[in-house]
Amino acid sequence: MGEVLIAGMAAMLICIFLGPKFIEYLRLKEFGQHIREEGPQEHHAKAGTPTMGGLIVFASICVPFLILSDRDAASMAVFGVAMLSATLGFADDFLKIIKRRSLGLSARSKIAVQLLLALGLWYVARHYAGLEPTLKFRISDTSVDIGPVLYFVLVFLVIAGASNGVNLSDGLDGLAAGSCAIVLLAYTAIAFVTSGQQDLALLSSCLTGACIGFLWFNAFPASIFMGDTGSLGLGGAIGALAVMTQTEVLLIIIGGIFVIEALSVAIQVFAFKTFRRRVLLMAPLHHHFEMLAWSETKIMLRFWIIAAVCSGIGFTLYQQSIGP
Repeated sequence: MGEVLIAGMAAMLICIFLGPKFIEYLRLKEFGQHIREEGPQEHHAKAGTPTMGGLIVFASICVPFLILSDRDAASMAVFGVAMLSATLGFADDFLKIIKRRSLGLSARSKIAVQLLLALGLWYVARHYAGLEPTLKFRISDTSVDIGPVLYFVLVFLVIAGASNGVNLSDGLDGLAAGSCAIVLLAYTAIAFVTSGQQDLALLSSCLTGACIGFLWFNAFPASIFMGDTGSLGLGGAIGALAVMTQTEVLLIIIGGIFVIEALSVAIQVFAFKTFRRRVLLMAPLHHHFEMLAWSETKIMLRFWIIAAVCSGIGFTLYQQSIGP
């Protein structure tokens, strides 16, 4: 327990320590955020705010995790997926800065990389972590043997879904970082109460601490944005944690806030293409509330509350599923 807490605190303090100099460096290099033209008008005032803050998030995680962990196969696989997802996000952010517009890598390129990440995670889960190709519902004692091929499909859907869900939520100051901290805290508890997953608990604690440290600078009004470096990296980490703890189905509840955000986009697109009508004033859902004149802090705090309730329910269901 002590190492898990120390790792989380260390990641948080490293992030807070690195933040000011890193923000100053980004300002000098003019590595600022480019805002979508179709986004809310209030967001255009944020143009030029330093981005790629995910770099300090993941720099903060590396030191305590690599020093304090035993670096077992499961935790190293999650760490690898998180770092490579962050690298993918960095490439996307860097292209946006060079092109000076809000479009980076193509969706096809991102999916191709996520397929490779899913393949690597699937291989480690099957051959090193010893996980069976079983879908565990956790809500009940029901589990289904889906076979290695469908299991790979499941791993890919979890990685891609979690990454894109967090990415879609990264639209307001502090929203994605705070929501990720809550979800990752739930995964710290899940890994901690599970026998043999001490390193996963330690890694998840590092991720939680880094998110909290990043919030020091990302809370409204944000001095820095995490960019796709942070959102894809954290999403990849959450998805990989779900795979290694066999909570792929339960992630729908634990990461409920990200599911809601992703569904809001899917429903909006479907309604517009099918009926030529919009269900929401703007998608994702947090923009809808912005268009209703809710303040950013009001939306952020209420979404955090939803994230906390979903994560609490998810952890309770998990604990009941593993028994006393």
